Amino acid sequence: MGISRILAATGNRHKLEEIRQILAGTGIEVVSPEDVGWPAEVEEDGETLEANALKKARAGARAGGLPTLADDTGLFVDALEGLPGVRSARYAGPEGDSAANCAKLLADLAGVPRERRGAAFRCVIALVTPGEPERVFEGSVGGRITTGKRGTAGFGYDPLFEADETGRTFAEMSAEEKHGLSHRGRALAALRGYLAGSAEKERS
Repeated sequence: MGISRILAATGNRHKLEEIRQILAGTGIEVVSPEDVGWPAEVEEDGETLEANALKKARAGARAGGLPTLADDTGLFVDALEGLPGVRSARYAGPEGDSAANCAKLLADLAGVPRERRGAAFRCVIALVTPGEPERVFEGSVGGRITTGKRGTAGFGYDPLFEADETGRTFAEMSAEEKHGLSHRGRALAALRGYLAGSAEKERS
């Protein structure tokens, strides 16, 4: 039997919606922690994106008894020697406030010229299925940090991240366009390809 339901181990409704949009058409129902009665409270104390993603996916699989995916995402800024990196969600404090994170990033880059504002978004997605090997999928995209917010779509650092491929911030793109080139979109596309390949093997 292929995977028909998968738990997305995130309490972030924006991430949940992106995951559902990108996996639409696969025939897989993406359920939330709330759907399985799990609070999705996992301390992200790993030193790498992969460690955090695996920790969350393992916890979700134990709690829900379902194949579980979890992501961890980091924004790595050249002029800040890779910060905020694995601490991106909590850059301005443990409460994970997006507005505060953006404000701190802009303040930390005050006066830094455009040519030194290079950055990359990286996403690692872990898939943990009870009784099966763990899988990890990655996606990344290059760009630079703007000097102020641009656009009203998206969430998190989206208004500050100008993608090299478009010259626009993620917050200036439609959801479909963002999913096609974003770090999370690319990682989920790799996951989607794996799931499709696994289903095809079972049918053959």
